Amino acid sequence: MRVLIADDHALFRDGLRSLLEARGIDVVAEARNGREAIALAEREVPDIVLMDLAMPEMGGLAATRMISAEMPAVRVVVLTASEDDADLFEAIKSGAQGFLPKDIEARRLFEMLDGVTRGEPALTPGLARKLLDEFAQPRATRQEQPATQLTDRERDVLELLVQGITSNRELADRLVVSENTVKYHLRNILSKLHLENRAQVVAYALRNQLVDPPEPDRS
Repeated sequence: MRVLIADDHALFRDGLRSLLEARGIDVVAEARNGREAIALAEREVPDIVLMDLAMPEMGGLAATRMISAEMPAVRVVVLTASEDDADLFEAIKSGAQGFLPKDIEARRLFEMLDGVTRGEPALTPGLARKLLDEFAQPRATRQEQPATQLTDRERDVLELLVQGITSNRELADRLVVSENTVKYHLRNILSKLHLENRAQVVAYALRNQLVDPPEPDRS
C-alpha cells in the first residue's frame, strides 16, 4: 500500500509516517497543504491520500475534489480533528472514500485502510449513521440553495462568464490562475447549480440575479 500524507503539522506527519512504516506501509510523500497534495498525488499516484481539512493555501476539501475528479484511482481518506457534521457531508460529496478522526486507534486505522484498498468506505459506525441519516432525507427538507454554496472564487468565475469571457484561457488570464484551476471551478459551479453547460450557468446567474448584468456596449 502506497500512502501520501497531507497535513500542515510536521509533528503529526512524522508520527503518522512512523506508525504507517512500522506496519510496512510505504509513505511515498508528505504535503503541507492542499496544493502540494494535488501536485504530489499527480507525481506519485499513491493508493491512498490521508487528507487533513484545515490547511493553509488550499484546504483539504478543495484538494479532495480535484484529486477525486482528476485521479479517480487515488482514494482520499480525510483524517481530521474536525467534529463538524458539515465537514463530513462535504468530504463525502467531494469524493472522499472515508472520514476518520485523528484520535482513532492505530488498529482501527489499519483496518480501515485495508478496507479502502478493497473499495470499502472508511467510516466509523457513528459517522456512517450520520451520513445515512443526512442523505436519507428528501432533498427538499435540506433547504439547499445551490447559489449560496458557491465560493467567492466561483462567483468571480460566474461574473466573468456573464461578461462574455467564456474560454478557459481568458478566464485563467483574468483570474491569474492555471487553466486546470479554471476547469476545477467550472466543474464545481456546474455541480452545485445542477447545470450542464456554461450557457445554462449564464442564464441561471442572470435569472436569479447572482451577478450584475453586463454593461451595454456603447462603442
